Amino acid sequence: MILIIAEKPSLARNIVAGIGEMRKVGGYYEGQGYIVTWAFGHLFALCDIEAYSPAPDGSTRWTMANIPCFPKKYQFELRRGTDKKVDPGVEKQFETIRSLCHREDVEMIVNAGDADREGEIIIRLCVRQAEAEGKPQYRLWLPDQTPQTVRSALASLKPAAECDNLANEGYARTLIDWLYGVNLTRYATLKTGHFLRVGRVIVPIVKAIYDRDMAIRNFKPEPYFAPVSRAETNGEVVELTSKQRFSGDDLRAAEALCAKYNAAGAVVTEVKRKKDKLAPGKLYSLSKLQNVLGKTCKMPMDKSLEIVQRLYERGYLTYPRTNSEYLATAEKDKIKEILAGVAKLGYPVAFRDDKTVFDDSKIESHSALTPTYKIPDKSQLTPEEAQVYGTVMRRFVAVFCAEPCRVEKTEITISVGDLEQFTLKGTVILEPGWTKYDTAPRKDKILPKLNRGDAVNIDFKPVEKETSPPKHYTIETLNNYLKNPFREDKAALDKAAEEREEGDEADDTAEYRAIFEGLELGTEATRTGIIENAIKSKYIALKKDVYTILPDGEFLIESLARMGISMDKYKTVELGRALKRIYRGEWGVKAGLYLAEQEIAAVFNRTAQPSALDTDDGVIGDAVGSCPLCGREVRRTKFGYGCSGYTEGCKFGFHNVICGRTVSLVHASQLLTEGRTAKISGFKSKSGKLFDAVLVLQDGKVVFDFGRPTAPAEP
Repeated sequence: MILIIAEKPSLARNIVAGIGEMRKVGGYYEGQGYIVTWAFGHLFALCDIEAYSPAPDGSTRWTMANIPCFPKKYQFELRRGTDKKVDPGVEKQFETIRSLCHREDVEMIVNAGDADREGEIIIRLCVRQAEAEGKPQYRLWLPDQTPQTVRSALASLKPAAECDNLANEGYARTLIDWLYGVNLTRYATLKTGHFLRVGRVIVPIVKAIYDRDMAIRNFKPEPYFAPVSRAETNGEVVELTSKQRFSGDDLRAAEALCAKYNAAGAVVTEVKRKKDKLAPGKLYSLSKLQNVLGKTCKMPMDKSLEIVQRLYERGYLTYPRTNSEYLATAEKDKIKEILAGVAKLGYPVAFRDDKTVFDDSKIESHSALTPTYKIPDKSQLTPEEAQVYGTVMRRFVAVFCAEPCRVEKTEITISVGDLEQFTLKGTVILEPGWTKYDTAPRKDKILPKLNRGDAVNIDFKPVEKETSPPKHYTIETLNNYLKNPFREDKAALDKAAEEREEGDEADDTAEYRAIFEGLELGTEATRTGIIENAIKSKYIALKKDVYTILPDGEFLIESLARMGISMDKYKTVELGRALKRIYRGEWGVKAGLYLAEQEIAAVFNRTAQPSALDTDDGVIGDAVGSCPLCGREVRRTKFGYGCSGYTEGCKFGFHNVICGRTVSLVHASQLLTEGRTAKISGFKSKSGKLFDAVLVLQDGKVVFDFGRPTAPAEP
């Protein structure tokens, strides 16, 4: 018998449908020489720190005494719920998997996890924990879940060893994320008294949104003048905007240049007109699909991923968590079959074999998202499912449309003397072709009817404008940033990406090289969940398709900065590159873990600096001084600093965060021993403005001292 372990019950049912005529027996199916059982996604999770290094008092209370924790051998346990208990259903299903693995008639075990690193280790962990690794292991790799693909994949199982590098990357990613999460989350939480979710990827994502919002908040618009002409020639307005800029107090210089331009006159020096074909956009990767759905439908990333995953599990779409917009050359016959089904729907499609569609060099694990030959009845889809499926289908039809989009492109060059050249570009669609099915990339832009040598009327005048602040991140722009956070000219590259989306051919080799090298924050498989965690943690907000930072997110980033915890994109990407090296077999898992351990140890081992006044927030239970009301000890608490005599009625205390600024242990001690602190920077008013102040004790209360009559620190 061949035992197949699927990642989820839905996948198990689709495998059974591909095999046919199997009977269900409890937690598995049997028949045709196969046994098919399933996990519930992750059945196992890494044990907590206490499994390796118990707290000195034997409790599960977080303490600085057992961190950092770098296990020599990592331990897994059955997944627990929020009540810290193992779900009986999880326990029962694993016992089913264990017993099936050890059945005498089971000759081989097939890993049928989702076709990614996470699915790879989910099933490997089940087999490992069942102590059944001695039996022959194979891998079932499914690019989609249609019965035909299942049958084809079962006929071409590959040895599990061929996926060892993928598994190693999966294990390394899991262990590294655990190291960062448990060590730095506990450290930051104990230091600040507030639960702070510190992770390898979540922090740089929140920081990107924080940095952008701070730039917007602190932006001061600056007026400037630009020479602009809006004069009529042959009854049509020709608008020319100079690239020259003049500061707001330099109006006379702007006027002088305008006069110089007007005196020079303008003439058409070149006219280019050519008929061309407009290429459609590329097939969708997951993030590009999420970009489009976020922009056009205001659909959050977690919702779009949930829907596309559902359509994949029902066999209507190929594997969703792909970072490629290309198809593999080995898939040409499969695509021809899908096109035959699409043609029956009335779409004018034809097979197209060229490098802009099929390119193995731009595929890491999975090809672009496409429909399968299994086409759904629209009445069986929810409106949102129809929206997502339709978006993928329309792009597929556009790419393989038999009717080209023909356009006429016009480019007019106007010279103002020898001072400046202006270029006007326009495009008119002559035959719509694929634009009838996919979103048209451009509106027609018709230029004035001008010929070479024509004089152009001009009337340049200084037009007052204002510099614009950066824009908030949207689903699209954040995704673009996370895919490559090191683009030198973000605005130019966004524009280039937009033009590629509109159909212009462009070389995206550098972009794919960056992805394959690990120069991204998160992956297609993990990014959506991490952003959703940031939203649930109230670090960031998503309204329509715009992300903004929240007060808790500001506190997170500013607290980590004060504690000297650098979780920026550089460190995250360094680890991302290490994971890719593990995937390519250049490094082992231990090399990646060593790199993470060194980074984490540096946080705990940093020596005291003068800046410790601002960075050492202490831990819960630390004594900081004597109560000014009753003389008892004042200690660090979860929420701030409080008198140990509170049980006997003393109400003295103050928060450890005042106006967005953490009051460190050193500051609190200064306040209680000297009655005042040194000047503290980084307080934030309700309007968001930063200010400096001294904290002083006044009649048992903490108030601000600005060098003038004091104001209460906590209204």
